[in-house]
Amino acid sequence: MTHLTLISTQTCPYVQRAAIALREKGVAFEIQYVDLQNKPDWFLAISPLGKVPVLRIDRPGEPEAILFESMVILEYLEETADGPKLHPADPLAKARRRAWMEFGNAVMGDMRQVVQAGDDAALAKASATLGAKLKRVEDEMVGPLFAGEAFCAVDAVFAPMFRELDLAERLNGRKLVDCSAKIMAWREALAERPSVRQAVPTDFGDRYLARMKERGFRMVAAA
Repeated sequence: MTHLTLISTQTCPYVQRAAIALREKGVAFEIQYVDLQNKPDWFLAISPLGKVPVLRIDRPGEPEAILFESMVILEYLEETADGPKLHPADPLAKARRRAWMEFGNAVMGDMRQVVQAGDDAALAKASATLGAKLKRVEDEMVGPLFAGEAFCAVDAVFAPMFRELDLAERLNGRKLVDCSAKIMAWREALAERPSVRQAVPTDFGDRYLARMKERGFRMVAAA
């Protein structure tokens, strides 16, 4: 029987994508945390970029296989794991979903700019940029999830970044970006989904805030 080990840190949103997909498909896996500020030699030996996520795949009678990069891991799981499909079968529809997953990477960068804004001017600029991208997503999505009622790979990409945005807004005591009712309903639906809730440690909020402080970022105080 194949044994999967997901190498992670406690707050990495890219690892969360893989953890969410694994849980959506009902695949058993082990999670192993590493300190990226003090990377062990065994980790550097299997992670060409020195980053997480890394998926270790142990198959009976075969050498251990290593996968890195969240998008690659998601594709592998889609092709090999049982459970609900996270991509449509039609090649064109599948390619479009993959394109929106890549778009999610750009949205992640903009969301980080919002979360890390140090003053109101920086926040206003970052919020406008993020809001414009979310409007593009809104125009494409069906609702209540990206493709309707069924969870898909695009949801797995966006859920971790919405988690960080939700947390930042709670810590700031105000909304940091204007979201339409449709996007807010999507955020709320993802936040309540068991696979998303279970993709992080129970003390994720504390760890996330500590990481932000270590990096020197100051969240904008409530007005």
